[in-house]
Order: sequence, then C-alpha cells, then structure tokens
Amino acid sequence: MTFIKWFRDIGLGDAPSVGGKGANLGELTRAGLPVPPGFVVTAEAYLASVEAAGVRTEVGGAPSIEAGAEAAAAEASRRRDLVDKAGMAPEVTADVLEAYDQLCRATGGSALSVAVRSSATAEDAGDTSFAGMHETFTNVVGDSELVDRIVACWRSGFGDRAFTYRAAQHVEAEPAIAVVVQQMVEATRSGVLFTVDPATSDRSHLVVEAAFGQGEVVVGGQVEPDTYVIRREPLAVLQARIGLKSHLIRRGADGHDERVELSAEESARRVLTDDEVLTLARIGLQSEAHYGAPQDMEWCLDSEGTVFVVQSRPITTLAEPAGSELVRGLGAAPGRATGRARLLFDPAERDQLLDGEVLVAPMTNPDWLSALRRAAAVVTDGGGITCHAAIVSREMGIPCVVATRTATTAIRTGDVVTVDGSQGVVVRGDMLHVEGAPAGAIGAVVTLPRAVGPADAPLESLATRVYVNLAMVEHAEEVAAMPVDGVGLLRAEFLLTEALRGKHPRAVIADDGGEAFVSAMADSVLQIARPFAPRPVVYRTIDFRSNEFAGLEGGADFEPTENNPMIGYRGCFRYVKEPELFELELRMLARVREECPNVVVMIPFVRTLWELERCLDLIDGSELGGQRGLQRWVMAEVPSVVHRIADYAKLGIDGVSIGSNDLTQLMLGVDRDSEICRELFDESDAAVLDAIEQIIRRSHEHGLTASLCGQAPSNRPSFAEHLVRFGIDSVSVTPDAVDAARRVLGAAERRLLLAAARG
Repeated sequence: MTFIKWFRDIGLGDAPSVGGKGANLGELTRAGLPVPPGFVVTAEAYLASVEAAGVRTEVGGAPSIEAGAEAAAAEASRRRDLVDKAGMAPEVTADVLEAYDQLCRATGGSALSVAVRSSATAEDAGDTSFAGMHETFTNVVGDSELVDRIVACWRSGFGDRAFTYRAAQHVEAEPAIAVVVQQMVEATRSGVLFTVDPATSDRSHLVVEAAFGQGEVVVGGQVEPDTYVIRREPLAVLQARIGLKSHLIRRGADGHDERVELSAEESARRVLTDDEVLTLARIGLQSEAHYGAPQDMEWCLDSEGTVFVVQSRPITTLAEPAGSELVRGLGAAPGRATGRARLLFDPAERDQLLDGEVLVAPMTNPDWLSALRRAAAVVTDGGGITCHAAIVSREMGIPCVVATRTATTAIRTGDVVTVDGSQGVVVRGDMLHVEGAPAGAIGAVVTLPRAVGPADAPLESLATRVYVNLAMVEHAEEVAAMPVDGVGLLRAEFLLTEALRGKHPRAVIADDGGEAFVSAMADSVLQIARPFAPRPVVYRTIDFRSNEFAGLEGGADFEPTENNPMIGYRGCFRYVKEPELFELELRMLARVREECPNVVVMIPFVRTLWELERCLDLIDGSELGGQRGLQRWVMAEVPSVVHRIADYAKLGIDGVSIGSNDLTQLMLGVDRDSEICRELFDESDAAVLDAIEQIIRRSHEHGLTASLCGQAPSNRPSFAEHLVRFGIDSVSVTPDAVDAARRVLGAAERRLLLAAARG
C-alpha cells in the first residue's frame, strides 16, 4: 500500500510524509504508550490526488496576506474548491479502503468507528501548532464516509484560519496534508494534560483539564472543564477546580456524534479521582521523557477506566513571565482590563464567551454585540479605530485593542491577559491586582474617568455644543446625566441588531408585515430619547453595508455580494431602491416623536441630489413628514456634499453632520478598514480640513446648523481648534470622550478669543 503507513512503522523522522500528528502517534506507539491503533494516509496520497486532477500547481503556491483579509479569504476559498473537485485518486482510494478493512478485522469489527484527523506536514512541530485549524472528525463509519472525511481534511488545509496562519508564520512549503485514521475509543471522560503549567511556565507543576464524553468539548473550549494541578516531585494532586460541564459529546445510536445536555447536578460532578489524575500525570511524564520536551497531551478513558493517549505534541506557547508583551496594535477604546482570553472566530460562537472574559477575534461586526456586552475587553487581529469593535467598545467603556494582526495566534483560550486600550498593548498575566488581592479577581475593568456632572464641579460654558454618539440603550440614562447638549449620532444599526435579535429586517417583515420591527425599534429609540428630552436626539437612519446586513439571520437571502461594500449599496440610495424598509423606519419614528418630539431624522451617505429628493418625498408622504417641528439632517460623508449645500437647503434640510471617518476615506481614497493603508488615514490632512471648512461655511451661508461626529476633536487639540475657527456649531463624541472634548474645545475657544482681542 503505497499511500498508507501504520503507526507501528513510523516515528518523528517520517513527519514529511505523515505530518506532525501522525509522526507523534507513531512515536508514542513505539514508546509503548497506550495509543489506539491506526494508520496515516500520507502526504503523498494528497499530492497524488491533486496531481491526477491537474490542480497541484494552483493549490501549492505560498499564501500571502499582504493584499488584505478579504483577498486572502477569497484565495483560500478558491483553493478549497479545487481540492474538493479533485477528490481522491482511484489508486489512493484503493489503498485507503484496504487499510481500513485490515484495521476493522484486527479490532474485531466489520464497520469500525474511527477518528479522522488532519496531520499537516508543518503541524504540531516545535514552532508551529496549527492548533484547531484543520478538520477532525469523530465516529466515522464505512468506506464512503471515510473517503469523504479524508478529502474534507485535505480541504481544511486551505481554511481561512490555516491559510492566514501559514502566511503569518511564513510557512512556504507546499501544504501537503496527511490524514490520521485511528480507532475510536468510546470515551466516557476526556481532556488534555500539560507537563508544564501553560499559563505560568511553572515546570514544577502539571495541569490536567477534563470533561465528560469525547475530548472536543475541552479542546474546542465548548465547556468549562475540571482543572487539576499536580506537583511534579513528589507527585501529588495540589488542587482540583470543578468546572461546569454543560454538555458532553458521545457516540450516538446511529454511530455518529451525539450531544447530551447535562443536568446542574451532573455538570458539577468531578470528572477524575485523584488516582486517575496521578495515572495521567505519570503517562504525561513518560511522554515528556521520551521526547525530551514539555508536552501537550490529549487523552481519554473508556467505560472501564482504561487510559488511552490520542495525541502528544510539544508545547509551542510556553508563557513568558507575567507582564511580557503578547501583541501590540491600535488603542481603540481607553482603559485597562484583565481576564481570561476566549478565542472566537465566528459570531455563531458568541455564546461561549463568559462574563468578564477577554474576547479575542479576527474582527467583529454587529452580530457580536451580545458577546461584547459580556466582555471585559476586546482584542482583534484586524480593524482600525473606526471599526465596529472600536465604536461599540468606546461606548460601552471597555478597553479595546485592534489591528494586532496576530492576536488569534499569539493568545490562547484560557490565558490570563491584561489589555491596555490606551496604549494598544496586551500583556500576559493579571497586571491590575497587586499581591494580596483576592484570589481569582479576574475580569475587573479600569476605565478612564468620564466627565463630571454639573453637581460635581462648575462647568465652563462653551459656545460649541457637545453631543454624544450612542448605539445602545443600556447607558442612556447615565449618559443623559452628563454635561452634554444631546445625542448627535444615534446609530440605528446596533439598535436594530438587538431589537430584532440578529434577524435581517426583511426576514422579520416577511413574518408579520413589519409591526414587530416598528414596535421593537420604537421601544429602543424611546429608551434613549426620553432621558435626553428636551435636548435633541439625532437619529441616523439604518446604514448597514450589504456585507453587514448579509451577516444577520436570513440576510443571505436578501443581500447582494459586493467587492467594496464600504462605497456600495447603502444609505440614501438604498432607501430609494428599497422604500418598504425605509417606510417602516419612518412609521417607527413617527410613533416615537408622538411622545418625544426632540428626535431629529438624519439621512446618511447622500451622494446625489436626485437620491435626496426622492428620499425626502418618502418622508413627506409618511406619517412622520406631517408632524410639526420635524428637523431633517443629512450626513456629510461624500465629497459631493461640498458642492450641494445650497441645493440641500432649498429642499428643506435643517442641518448637516460631518461624518469625518467616511469623509476622510473618500477624500483621500483610503478604505478606513484597511490595515495596510491605515497610516494614510488622516482626518487632519489639508484636503480633508478644507472640505470640512467649506461644508461649515456654506451651511451657515444657507441657514443650516453644522455638526461633526468623530473622535478627533477630543483626541487632537489642533483639530478641535480648526473646527472652532471654522465656526462649527457642535461636535458629537463617544461618552468616554466628553470630558476631553469639553477641555480641548474650551481651550480652543479661549485661544481664539485671546487672538481676536490682540488682533
């Protein structure tokens, strides 16, 4: 069998053919450790299959992430499709099925249940782990399913995470994926063992994590496992922390994985006895002695309590001392927090985040909102200071670091980290609690102080009004008590995500004609408008981009696929093309203004005059349009607004709010979400400042109020001085920046008055 190698015949020297996982299993078998029998479908089998299909050159090139995350994801998807279409070559299939038949007969079963696990040639090496990035399948039964699962493992070599990790680690070798096929143990208990404490690098301790059923619930972070700490010499259990194991995975009646929910009593039961923990520790030490290096070992116990080792690999991320820097990026929301890290790669995983944990993700979008509420801090690979994670974190007062590039590979679930959102750095360990603080004080947050209220200290009167940006209802009353003049930007998108529980609005409309949308959104807006009354609340109508809309439940049925959604189907143009949703939003606003007439409607991303005319016709034809005192504003985000202020005034527009983030990106031709080009994004660029000055001046010439939404007025005194000199009527900042904004605006006003007096 050319394309098959049995565990008993291989060792570490065979890694180029059988991959890191396969080589380790062979090495463990030859060392006499209790490894379930099996074989490896070699890397040569994969290469022969893509060669036979004529796609080897296309899938074998070194990956690149220089073109950005979207381009890398598209390239990874293309390569996955090629591997899938290639399938398994006939000669490889023959060898695989013959080996499977031999394994079945050797273990006494005609249709043996096996685990099918990827074993990339760079996987589980000393400096690259690819942990969790390639596919693993359990309880695979029968010839057809076995072949399908092996091909799926090959495809996973080009999963988005694996592709990006390979590029980040500069792994240029051809990604030849070997696949382990191993007899399944009907595990009643499973977990991992570290022969060195992975959180502290303490070599005098071993750590065991354990849960009921199969081990993927531990490896994948699906449950809170038991944690046992063992002293190495003399061997003894020092600590047993019982986790809450919400469910287990086992082999079901049909031979495949079955999830079983555990009762409160069952979930709190201890998984291992002290004797079983010590047995595992001895096996771990045997593995470490064989390899000569600290090990990360996966194990399981069957119904009789027999221990099996299903993997052992070198620990690639031994912790450095507390305080050592893990990643550095952009400080996107100020403050410091400490907590256990939780790596999540998809919004569907958001329920795994526990209260007070640090969310570590490639990027976030509005689907992550419920998770962000529970987070002590947020750390992302991508994004900028205007991305979703940054905006929401600033409003919620939780530290945020974005654009780290490597957070999801440098940090592991369970690591205790401290996030400094002001400096843009994440370090190892709890750096907020001095010695003597209560044990386990995790998740504490220290944020920068917010502005004091009028009762706390006398406030300087400002000619420039200070508004706040809001997106959620939780802090409305607290923020309304601050020295602010109203809400300058109420983002409808986050309200919608929460009010509709993540469903696409058109999916909700299809269910009941839209009343659920109107009622839920009206309730949310009123919770913000009431505490601010009679101060204005400027409500920006829904401005999701198509890719953000598509991420909502049911969104794929309604949204187009765009290469550049940032400047695509959004804002005013969308209302004209899809008036039914906009009309519901207008009905909702009319209902809100019956109680709170302080609500102002603002239209975003206005590109042309005819769009705005049609949009205003829709407003005028609605219940909202007939209400007395309604103010209509537009966002000034597109450079064309500079030339159209007079036309907008003729249409009855009352105010203009400059969206400095979008205006900057369109003036300079820089995608504000681009990591590569972020150094080009500068709100203080002379061209951007000139456009802002013209918008303000022309607005005043035609009787319109002029405002600006953004962080720059509070972060940059010079920018605030420009705005005051231009005659800006108001600025709108996040709640945490109110104090800073008031200080810099007040200083700018005083300097200009002094200059005028001297001049």
